[in-house]
Order: sequence, then structure tokens, then C-alpha cells
Amino acid sequence: MNIRTLPIALGLLSTLALVGCQTTQVEEKAAPAKMAAAKAMSPQEAQFQKALAAAKAAQKAAAAVKNEWRDTGKLIKAAEAAAQKGDYAKAIKLARDAEFQGNMAVQQAKEQQNAGNPDYLYR
Repeated sequence: MNIRTLPIALGLLSTLALVGCQTTQVEEKAAPAKMAAAKAMSPQEAQFQKALAAAKAAQKAAAAVKNEWRDTGKLIKAAEAAAQKGDYAKAIKLARDAEFQGNMAVQQAKEQQNAGNPDYLYR
């Protein structure tokens, strides 16, 4: 390294170190705010969030076996819309219906994996 470039390199290195420290401090300050928002959640809202996560996981599992049912995504969207309006009872029911459809789609895919076509198609 040239003697002229040494101060420039040291300056850049110290600038990067300071920027990294500032970013960490901002993230640390934001974390308690996120935790406070999560604690302020009502029991029904928490139950909905749990049901919604289960529904999305079931939908993802159904998509993984390439057998996602037509209405699963629609039910999830309807559940999210009902939750936005504050109707958590309806939102939870819709999310559970979506989870059921996702689970049944996975089961159907497993059961019919090697079903094939009926014999009359080959005559």
C-alpha cells in the first residue's frame, strides 16, 4: 500500500465502523417498540394471528405437493379482511376453514399420488 493511500484507507475504514455502530443502535431502539406493539394485541387478535399462520402453513404445504385448492387463498384473504374490520370471530373461522382446506389438499395429494386414469380410457 502506498503511503498516500494509507490515510484514505484508514478514513474509509473508520467511517464504515461508525456507520455500522449507528445502524445497530437504531435497530436496538426499534426492537422494544415492536415488542410493545405485540404485547398490546388482544386475545382474539392473537388467536387470529395463530390461526392465520396455521392456514398459511397449510396452504404452503398444499402448494408444495402441487394440489392447492381453489378457495384456500380466497379464504385467507377474507379472513384478513374480516380481521381488519375487527370481526375476529369471523376471521378466525375463515382462517381455520382455510387451514382445513390446505390440510385436506395435502391428504388428497398423498392418497391419489399413484391413482392413474381409469381403465376405460385405454380401451
